[in-house]
Amino acid sequence: MQPVTTALIGLGYWGPNLLRNFGAQSLCHLKYACDLRDENIAKAKAHYPAVTFTKDAAQIFADSAVELVLIATPTKSHFPLAKAALEAGKHVFIEKPMCASTAEAKELNAIAASMKKFIFIDHTFAFAPSVAKMRTYAKEGALGDLLYFDSTRINLGIIQPDTNVLFDLAIHDLTILSTVKDLTKVKELCAHGTQYYGKQVEVGHLHMTFDDGFMAHISVSWLSPVKIRHTILAGTKAMVTYDDTEPSEKVRLYDKGVVHDTNKPNPMLPTYRSGDVLIPALPPKETLGLEAAHVLQCIRENGKPIVSGEDGLAVLTILEKADESLRTGATVKL
Repeated sequence: MQPVTTALIGLGYWGPNLLRNFGAQSLCHLKYACDLRDENIAKAKAHYPAVTFTKDAAQIFADSAVELVLIATPTKSHFPLAKAALEAGKHVFIEKPMCASTAEAKELNAIAASMKKFIFIDHTFAFAPSVAKMRTYAKEGALGDLLYFDSTRINLGIIQPDTNVLFDLAIHDLTILSTVKDLTKVKELCAHGTQYYGKQVEVGHLHMTFDDGFMAHISVSWLSPVKIRHTILAGTKAMVTYDDTEPSEKVRLYDKGVVHDTNKPNPMLPTYRSGDVLIPALPPKETLGLEAAHVLQCIRENGKPIVSGEDGLAVLTILEKADESLRTGATVKL
């Protein structure tokens, strides 16, 4: 297949990772990289001499050969850059979060639909082999009926000046949750948080109830002395844990649960089942590389994105409602 002619806008924190992973794909012809800072361009230029570096994004939009634009810039600039790219007939790949508001996300999705172009959202965890294994367990019935999701994502820093900890960290856990549950089915949510050092909430908790009774809880913090990235997905048959800080054995499937039969009353209830623990072998592949390969293949084969603009909108909707709950202290209906 013919390589996808690609351009990258943004060479700050995340951009170099996109440059490396997309540039390594045989299906990608990386033509441009754009940034406003000379020092960022100088660092990247030394490693990618075949790429044309520019400080003018309009040069990218004007080039009819460019098919895909990668956007890794501050959130407030996602909307105008993505809109310009879509209107110029390009597919777009946008670093999380998709936009600064759901109104912007809806407009981008409408433009993409009218132009018949893809929007890909960089929810990287959706491509992680560990998360894919959790999804497989859930979708194939190994866990039974799903009961709850509980996730903790805490560490010391980096405190962001322009966004709260839910927007910064919980977006990853919402991505993981979205692989097993439809986020548009959240019935209500409540969020609580505290700010200690600045204007943004630095420790936050988000609780969601789905229309089928499933519950999800996410705890995030920039103020923890230890780094924890731990998720539990519990079902009636088994329970699975995902620890992203583990170097190899990230996923464990526990044959544990409560034995409950309403047809057989037991005065000793509850009783418990505790069986084996399975640690599946997972491929040692870089998640961002898997995501890059998927994006390029979607464009060439007109496939279905794993994380589309609509998925980005669903996550943004949750985060906006969480912000509302933080402000009011009330449970918010969706």
